Amino acid sequence: MNSAAWWLVRHAAPQVAPGTCYGALDVPADPQATQQTARRLAEALPTGTLMSHSPLQRCEQLAHYLLALRPDLASNPDPRLREMDFGDWEGRPWADIARSEIDAWTQDFAHYRPGAGENLHSMLARVDTARREALEALAQGRPVAWITHAGVTRCVAWLSSHGGKLPLSHQWPLEAPGWGDWVMVRPGLTGEAPVQQA
Repeated sequence: MNSAAWWLVRHAAPQVAPGTCYGALDVPADPQATQQTARRLAEALPTGTLMSHSPLQRCEQLAHYLLALRPDLASNPDPRLREMDFGDWEGRPWADIARSEIDAWTQDFAHYRPGAGENLHSMLARVDTARREALEALAQGRPVAWITHAGVTRCVAWLSSHGGKLPLSHQWPLEAPGWGDWVMVRPGLTGEAPVQQA
């Protein structure tokens, strides 16, 4: 059985005020926490891992620190791994966003565009194209690592369990790695199954 693992790594804590809506908003991550994550990841990733990272700076920071520690690795920026774009909501306190807008989103969870930004249907589609490439690499015995965001890991979890079905708001997975942590998944007969959380 192929034992190649897929590492879904979440960036370190972002430097943004608590309660702020941010997705595509390009905020940096805490440098010290990012370096700590890079050191842990450098010890954990196997040789030959195929890496990609979100182009948002909180993920690029981690990729750069990691590659300085592991020059045998390379990582390519992949816009498919970026967080959801919340449009006009970006950078605003969640508390200042009208309840009617939040309700409209939850009532049409897959198709509503929060802040006239990106809808979940579009995000799932872009993550799925990257996911399929990752599964091909895993099938060839190549470990894969993504440095990405909570929303992307949730998309992977949904796609792995439900394929092309679109979720209702109450069905959406809430679990995600903590800041600077990761989950490992391995291909299974019915998709990927979580096997470890850092």
